[in-house]
Amino acid sequence: MKKNLYGSTLQVFLTIFTFTIVYLPILVIILISIHGSQYNYDSFKLTFRWYQEIINDQQLVDAIIVTFQIAVLATTISTILGTAFAIGIHSLNKKNRVRMMVLNNVPVVNPDIVTGIMLFIIFRFFRMTFGFPTMLLAHIFFALPFVILSVLPKLKQLDPNLFDAALDLGATKFQAIVRVIIPSIKVGMIAGALIAFTMSIDDFIISYFMKQGEFHNVSTLIYSRLAKRQISPSVFAYNSLVVVLTMGLMILFNRSNQTQKKVRG
Repeated sequence: MKKNLYGSTLQVFLTIFTFTIVYLPILVIILISIHGSQYNYDSFKLTFRWYQEIINDQQLVDAIIVTFQIAVLATTISTILGTAFAIGIHSLNKKNRVRMMVLNNVPVVNPDIVTGIMLFIIFRFFRMTFGFPTMLLAHIFFALPFVILSVLPKLKQLDPNLFDAALDLGATKFQAIVRVIIPSIKVGMIAGALIAFTMSIDDFIISYFMKQGEFHNVSTLIYSRLAKRQISPSVFAYNSLVVVLTMGLMILFNRSNQTQKKVRG
């Protein structure tokens, strides 16, 4: 009994400790975003003026627009390409599939700074102008493997005869993929798209190597302002909105997934 009690107490303590480490910084950012003073934190004064300041800060607005443009484009492109690559990898024999998965996992385990430097050297070699195009290509590059990893498990769950059955019923290969395979793996595609989108709006290290001059996404803008000691609570207000938006999307996705499972069950 004592061992079980100690084990349960330790589990509760570790759970609380883990959630505190993860969510305490987020809570601090949210509190700063609704605090009336920019520099004095001795007494708390509730205000929402920093959320209004987001609109008045034109440089921040431009950075937000760039961030979401790149995130949406990178998510869309990486989801389409990642799904196509996952279907191709799934159709290979076991030996070649393992080889392709090893290649796919290299960018996943690679440190971001190594990936950023590598892409910087490649784009510099091809004399590309650093800015929107290079940042978009870089975000597609690091998001693509995660989409593939999200889609492949759903492909493995499919009936291996499903594709052949569609062909026997008169569908072309393209029609069989679009009308049969993709609807069956859409949960994996949505999960991969959410991961790609979250990683894109959150990335700093790789984005830092892809920018030039005054071109910024939100993460590089925050870094440049921190270096100049010009940070404003409006940045924390934006981050709080992103946290709420991300958590809302994840909750909606999980509920949708649970509803589908109940319907199938």
